[in-house]
Amino acid sequence: MLNTLTTSTLIAALSLATVSACQAEDTTFNFNQQQHVNAGVLNVGYIDIGPKNGQAVILLHGWPYDAHSFADVAPRLAKQGYRVIVPDLRGFGSTHFISANTPRNGQPSALAKDTVDLMDALNIKQAVFAGYDWGARTADIVAALWPERVKALVSVSGYLISSQQVGEKPLPPKAEQQWWYQFYFATPRGAAGYSQNTHDFAKLIWQQASPGWKFSDATFNVSATSLDNPDHVAVTLSNYRWRQGLEKGEAKYAQYEQKLAMLPTISVPTITIEGDDNGAPHPEPKAYAAKFTGKYEHRTFSGNIGHNPPQEAPVEFAKAVADADALAR
Repeated sequence: MLNTLTTSTLIAALSLATVSACQAEDTTFNFNQQQHVNAGVLNVGYIDIGPKNGQAVILLHGWPYDAHSFADVAPRLAKQGYRVIVPDLRGFGSTHFISANTPRNGQPSALAKDTVDLMDALNIKQAVFAGYDWGARTADIVAALWPERVKALVSVSGYLISSQQVGEKPLPPKAEQQWWYQFYFATPRGAAGYSQNTHDFAKLIWQQASPGWKFSDATFNVSATSLDNPDHVAVTLSNYRWRQGLEKGEAKYAQYEQKLAMLPTISVPTITIEGDDNGAPHPEPKAYAAKFTGKYEHRTFSGNIGHNPPQEAPVEFAKAVADADALAR
């Protein structure tokens, strides 16, 4: 009997240890465990952590950053029982176009459709979305055009849906100055300059967008490798040139752009975020609050938080994601 109990106890202990180890591994943000799936026109590289039967959360990074922005946020959410998906956007990291003939198009609706295609490929019917910069704009568009796919939304800098018609209107000089890189990208010199100096350019944007964030060279270098994607420069130039009406975009996205040109409201439960030291161009919260017609909260993160809140304030950002999910219950 003693031997039987000892053996049973040992087996139970080993089983518990195995489960605990698997759970610990499952909530670790490790780029060496990145997965790939064909989704629409892309083969998407993505991190997938947390229980597979948990509420899905999709975290979308901005430009010129990468999925490492969520390196602290994703594990926090996974440990709360969420299934957390963090993809590389088109033109970043290991995500690549399946066909060499596909235009390296960066128009915003294309990135939104990429995300819906990824959900379909992973058999995810609905998810909580959170993002900043390009990622926030992408999440906003998915919430506006495919609201049934979005349980709740966290959007840094709020409502970022726009159109080429809006982009044609000049801004006051001080506001135009903030968009200097957009105008730079419109020129052959800018295209050559970004191609030749991608990492230095990105570091300058990080510094200007988050003047209070004293990131290390090591932190920057980890993300900068994602900008070595062979399509990164082309997608970046396309995105900013499209916004100025210098590119037509692809006809297959025209139906989405027509709807977005109406600046549709977003009805899903939403928490918008702004950093108290955001050095990038961004609207004031009062300017977009009415665009969110469902349950809504706005939060300003304090402590010299800039343009990349998930990396600069991961605890607060993860809490906002969980709280947005709670708004939808």
